[in-house]
Parts: sequence; C-alpha cells; structure tokens
Amino acid sequence: MRRTLRYCLALMLPTALVAGEFYTPRSRAACCYFSAKDKDIVQPAQKAFITWEPKQQRESFTVQPRFEGNAADFGMVVPTPSKPELHEMPRDFFKELAVFTILKRREFAQSKLLPPRGFGALGALGGGGFAGGFGGGGFGGVVAARPPAVKVLEAGIVGSLDYKIIKAGRADDLFKWLKDNQYHYTGDEETLHHYVKKSWFFTVMKIDTLQMKRNADGTYLGDVTPTRFDFASEKPVYSLRITRLSVKDQTEALFYIQAPFKADLPGDLTFQYQWVPLLRTAQGSYAKGTPGPSSLPGKGDAWLRAIRDQTPDIQEKGASLGFSFISGQRPVPNREGRTPTTLEWAKRLTAQDVQVLRGDGEYSDKVPNVDDGFTADDLDDARNGPAAKRTIQGRLDKSRREKPGGYLVREAPRDEVRNLKILVGHLHEGEFVTKLRKTFTKDEMADDLILVPARVGGINDKSEYEEVLPTSPP
Repeated sequence: MRRTLRYCLALMLPTALVAGEFYTPRSRAACCYFSAKDKDIVQPAQKAFITWEPKQQRESFTVQPRFEGNAADFGMVVPTPSKPELHEMPRDFFKELAVFTILKRREFAQSKLLPPRGFGALGALGGGGFAGGFGGGGFGGVVAARPPAVKVLEAGIVGSLDYKIIKAGRADDLFKWLKDNQYHYTGDEETLHHYVKKSWFFTVMKIDTLQMKRNADGTYLGDVTPTRFDFASEKPVYSLRITRLSVKDQTEALFYIQAPFKADLPGDLTFQYQWVPLLRTAQGSYAKGTPGPSSLPGKGDAWLRAIRDQTPDIQEKGASLGFSFISGQRPVPNREGRTPTTLEWAKRLTAQDVQVLRGDGEYSDKVPNVDDGFTADDLDDARNGPAAKRTIQGRLDKSRREKPGGYLVREAPRDEVRNLKILVGHLHEGEFVTKLRKTFTKDEMADDLILVPARVGGINDKSEYEEVLPTSPP
C-alpha cells in the first residue's frame, strides 16, 4: 500500500543561550504524519508540555496530537536536533494538567440568614480571564550502491506506538527512503533539506487507530497517547514554517511551558497585549479585603508599576494591531484574522503545589458555612434568635480575621483531583509553569517561533496568574 506523507503541528526545541539573552536562529523542524493514499487525516488541535533546562541544555516535550479523518492507519514523524529518548506518558497527562491549572475564585464566608454587612456578604469576585483546555507496517532501510545516507539508529515500542529513529545525510536520499519504503511524500525536497542540513534526527511513529473513537461514517477521532521526547538542545523553538503546509486557514495550539522563567512568545505574538489590559482593569475593581498598596494577587501591581513607562506603548501597539478584549469573552480576530496570544495560567511552583499533586495538600480552600446548625426560624425565635445571630456573626468575624483576603476556591471531580499524582516528577518545585493559547493563521506560520522569557523593555515579568480577575467594575 502506498501512503501519503502529510504535515502536522509539532514542537521542535533547538536552543542557544548567548550572554544570558536569547537569539533567533533560522531553524526548521516539524512533525509530519502519513496516511493511506486518498485518505485524509487532519489535526484540529494539539497540546504540548515543554520543559526547558538551560543549564543542562536539555529539552523535553510531551505532545498529544488530536487527529480526525478516514485513514485506518497513519503515523507521525518528529525531527529533533539530537537523538531523542522516548518515554510513554500517562494517557490522562494533559487532562490532569488542565485540572491543576484551573483558575481559582476568591470567595468570602457569608451568611444567608443575616442581613448583608461588609465582607460577610461578598460572594465570588471576578468572572473574567481565560481558562480550560481544548473542548477540547514496518519500516525498512534503503539499499544503495554507496554507503546508505539514511540509517535506522534505533527501533522499538513506546506505549502502543512502534517507532524508528533515523538519520539522513542528504534530503534526496531521505526523499527516496520514504518512497522505497512505500511512503509517498507529497512535499518538496527543499523542505526536507531544512532538517537534513542541520543534521537533525527523525523519529517515525505508527499510530494505532484503535485508540480512537470511530464515528458512524467510518472516520476516526481521538487523541494519541502522549509521548515524551528528551534530547539535547541549545534553544527552545516552536516550529511553524513547515506546519503551515497542512493548515487550511488556522490552527490552535495550547502550550504548557516549564522553565526557570515565565515564558512568552516573541514580538507581536506576546501575551502582554492581553495580560496588561486585564491587570489594569482588575486593578480598578479588584478588592480582596486587605489593606496596602498591592491589591492584585500574584504580584500584578508590582508588574504594572515596573512597566508603567512602557504601558502606553503596549496599549498603542495592541490597538494598532487591532487587538481588543471584551469582558468574559475570548479575544476575537482582527481584520487580518489574527488573534492575540492569551495567558491562561502562570505560577512559580511551590512546595505546597507539589504537596497538592501528591495528595498531601488541599486542592482548594473550603469556605466555612457560618449558618451551620441554624435556620431562619431559629433567628426569628424571640427567645433564642439573638443568641443565634451573635453566634453566626461571631463565625463571620472569625473568618474575616483568619482569611481577610477571602478563600481561594476551585472545583474538579474528586477522582481527577486524586489523579493529579500522575504529574508528580514532571512538575518541579521552583520552576515557572506558563500556560498559553494561540491560534495561528497561515500568514503567522512563515517562520519558526523562539520561546522567550516574558519581559517588557528588558524587565522580566514575574507576575503570576492563578486566580480569576474581574474584567469590569463590581
């Protein structure tokens, strides 16, 4: 059977650090997938967890593409700048990442029986921000007269995926290898040359459609079992140029980036066009019940003060790009169809966060029920009502003293909270985890992305985002 080789979204992370600053090389990388000829496979979404270790110059990424189409068998090709080590990851890895990064709501203890008074009557604050996840044969070698330019370096099984790691010395030899091994490559040799000239390695993986849901019309839909690629690297790169060949109009990517710093996308792809307006709006309407000059959580006020002189330029540039934000809604595309990057969660992980993963810490605060044991009839009782009211008010006063800023609350199914333990060993104390979402148009995919530290005007952004912020005055 002949197979058609197509492109899909991927993460390739070659990296380089020069004098503490990132620079942008013109590198090429991609993940390709192949399917039976005259069959179709598309990739509507991809989730990726990227870990970057600059001191070790070590990169890893876990990717879980979502495929849909009518091919009974297909595969995936992942190029990396060095020979990778492959590891099977838990199938619910990204589900648990989504559970762990649910934004919290700030709530105060309140009585439904007493009349409102002060913070005792406050409910949840806020309602904005953006959160959540996405709504988601064998391979042979080439026999040639001269020494083979395509070598199979390793073969094995990771999870339910058969894989081979190959190395190609020439693009035309790689092109021929694919053809001789019954894979018909529909791209050009120049595209392959971008990989080969950098001496990159190629991991070829066969996808088992039994993992996927079969629709009534015979098509498949499903997420491939997550696989982690570990490899030596100089600089974190997200490949777009080759991906655009398989994109009709646009594609959406959700990134979880773990690094020593808060991460961002470069240039006009920065999340600051969303983050700064969100903080500024919240600054005027956010009240957590504690005095002091810094009222925003996660060092938001400190960040706004640090970039006070640059803020007008950020707002002006965002407006010139046609980026606008409506309270409680995802950003809409501008006239060119481009959508700004959004920051969905960001935090430097603490020992307490790791305890939550292990099940030794509380996933959410619990708001006390100050009315417990009383009813409206109890308060109306002429004899016992005053004492009941004093008891409830005393509970409210105690709550304000112990939690003057309120309680941080989030909900998730109990089983999924218990299952957070699968993230242990993958999320590390002291590291910053940044969750970004970006819908790329085809025009924005003309070159690769370099993942960079979040900063404005040379000032590092260390603000955190784990709490829903208000998007309009209360």
